[in-house]
Amino acid sequence: MTIWLIYCLLGGVVGILAGLLGVGGGIIIVPALAFVFAKQQFLPTHIQHMVVGTSLATIVFTSISSMKAHHERESVDWAIVRRMAPAIVTGTLAGSWVASHLTTHFLQWLFVVFLFCIAVQMLMKTEVKPSPVKSKHTLAMTVAGGLIGGLSSMVGIGGGSMVVPFLCWCNVAMRTAIGTSSAVGLFIALAGTVGSIVFASGEIALPKYSLGYVYLPALAGIAVFSMLTAPVGAMLAHRLPVPALRRGFALLLMVMGAKMLFNLLR
Repeated sequence: MTIWLIYCLLGGVVGILAGLLGVGGGIIIVPALAFVFAKQQFLPTHIQHMVVGTSLATIVFTSISSMKAHHERESVDWAIVRRMAPAIVTGTLAGSWVASHLTTHFLQWLFVVFLFCIAVQMLMKTEVKPSPVKSKHTLAMTVAGGLIGGLSSMVGIGGGSMVVPFLCWCNVAMRTAIGTSSAVGLFIALAGTVGSIVFASGEIALPKYSLGYVYLPALAGIAVFSMLTAPVGAMLAHRLPVPALRRGFALLLMVMGAKMLFNLLR
């Protein structure tokens, strides 16, 4: 019962932060699940793979909710989605296959480095200079889609922290970039979830109630409550000082990264 409450609480927090700050839930879900799965005594060799697979599966549901809301406000550029989707799916499946052959230790190091990079980016709030060359966008989107999909599937995120800056570089308006990112994130999450299930075939001693590397109890608790609380976060975004909250969230990411780094170096 305690574990179920943790999953539901985690989902609630993730939903609020996603709506409030526009960040992918995976940034919070991954370190939290790594801690919870360790407490549940999952095999150390499976923990990070289970974390990544479960995180991507939860993002499927939050992405659908977010994409629907942005589509209703006409802030999703479906032409861009169609251009990026094939490369996104290919890169994500390739990343899932690579991740299935990497050790939990390596994947944890990869996520820690990624966490610090995102935290620094949020603190600095660096402006992305648009590209004046539109003719290269199709090729650029194909290459970027493959790279973003591959990295996202290895660290267990929806890719919004990379998709939005890239689309801004491609002269896409910020509001449209955020909305389009939600649709792109759905393709990453779907392909990553499929990869986490398929490429886990043959693994032994996976936890009960697992579908490949997706732990179904965690998926249920997090997905339901994140979808319920995301609108609350969106409402708060119009009432609270978001820049200050972004800085606070970046510091939280650094604390989580430092804790994971300490555990890795012990």
